Amino acid sequence: MNDQARLLAQRLIRNIEQVEKTHDHRPPLYDSIGTRLGTGTAASKLGASIDVVAPGMRSCPYHFHYAQEEMFIVLEGTGTLRVAGEQLPIKSGDVIFIPPGPEYPHQIINMSDAPLKYLSISTRELPELVEYPDSGKFLAAAQHGDGEQVRYIQRPSASLDYWQDEP
Repeated sequence: MNDQARLLAQRLIRNIEQVEKTHDHRPPLYDSIGTRLGTGTAASKLGASIDVVAPGMRSCPYHFHYAQEEMFIVLEGTGTLRVAGEQLPIKSGDVIFIPPGPEYPHQIINMSDAPLKYLSISTRELPELVEYPDSGKFLAAAQHGDGEQVRYIQRPSASLDYWQDEP
């Protein structure tokens, strides 16, 4: 492969079996291995990640996005989609669509005795606001012009008055 082809491959191709993965283990509910596939690629508006959730566990807290739209493709296993207060069974081959907004808080739970593997695809909308109904917190995220991300996790109870500390 020549230098140009090698550069193109680095910017455009990820192999889900070969990328470095991170183990997120936060007992008693969260245990997953995954990676963000779009990071470091030429993609600017589309994100993707792969997650493998351990039996009886979850990959992330119950949440909803105000800006991002998400799609999940179940690759292996079975589990439960907790969405809008309901528990929906999911299995290999299912494609799940989650639009932004408070009507669709969601979480994927592996209630089986085998790993649950899924591909997440989302828009990369910034600025973004994410709410976590179970814990009563929110995430505000944006990006500087130089590409550096700004992320704040807070509770509404810590909110300040608009005019506080202004001259």
